[in-house]
Amino acid sequence: MHIGKSALLVLVSLLPTLSAAWAGNAADSLAVQEPYVLAVPPGVGNTAAYMVLKNPSAAQHTLTKASSPAARVTELHTHMHVNGMMEMRPVKQIDIPAKGETSLQPGGLHVMLIGLKIPLKEGDAVPLTLTFEDGSSKRIDAPVKKAGMTMAPMQDHLHQ
Repeated sequence: MHIGKSALLVLVSLLPTLSAAWAGNAADSLAVQEPYVLAVPPGVGNTAAYMVLKNPSAAQHTLTKASSPAARVTELHTHMHVNGMMEMRPVKQIDIPAKGETSLQPGGLHVMLIGLKIPLKEGDAVPLTLTFEDGSSKRIDAPVKKAGMTMAPMQDHLHQ
């Protein structure tokens, strides 16, 4: 069988696409461990979701969006020092390094759930959809847990 130069060029140009397809998408490559949503008192309209995103693949991946039917707005956030005060700020993305992990935890990166549609109580499960740089997504159920000794309660006024 003889392959012409133009056919060979087409095959060579498709190799990156084919190898990406064989490697799977970002959502399939990543593992979500220990997800939970912080329980808040009745009447508090905002909370946060935390988890560890593990990436065993050789490529960096990026969390670009999160959504949940439990909240009017779902945003990726971080804590920052501003004028000697800790404030929460939205971020455009959260990077997960190749062969590494990124922890979303109190006092750091997190998924903010703003305008809760229903009260959340300990033992409930909050559905979250995480979307990555390639458009792939992963749906998880994060159990609602009470704040531990090291977790600060969410301040509702920080997100009005």
